[in-house]
Amino acid sequence: MAVSAVVVGADRLGNIPDLLKGHNIAITHHISGRDPAHQKKTLQLPSGTELLILLTDFLGHNVMKAFRQAAQRAGIQVVACRRSVCSMQQALENCGLCGAEAGAPCARVAQEEVSVKLIPRKPGGGRR
Repeated sequence: MAVSAVVVGADRLGNIPDLLKGHNIAITHHISGRDPAHQKKTLQLPSGTELLILLTDFLGHNVMKAFRQAAQRAGIQVVACRRSVCSMQQALENCGLCGAEAGAPCARVAQEEVSVKLIPRKPGGGRR
């Protein structure tokens, strides 16, 4: 069963829903955070919410604080990151929601891992 998440911030989510779906996380609500009512301290998250995702580059400090406090009162886990797939992937790995066991690398990242070959520079071959 998928983890139900509320995403706060940004007008459009781009490829983030696809990334979350790959980690068995379903977005139940998307809130832009632009409404002045979102700055109130007595904010309530929708019932059934298991995860709160804050897109920090599209939120003011007061809005972020109000949603964090609401999640804390309800005992809901919070993930904060910028609105990019890379940032979201990193945040999911750091908080343990990546589907990997504790301390193990993310299974999805391990599948996509690419080896990199370093090519040494020639002596004196730098810029002139």
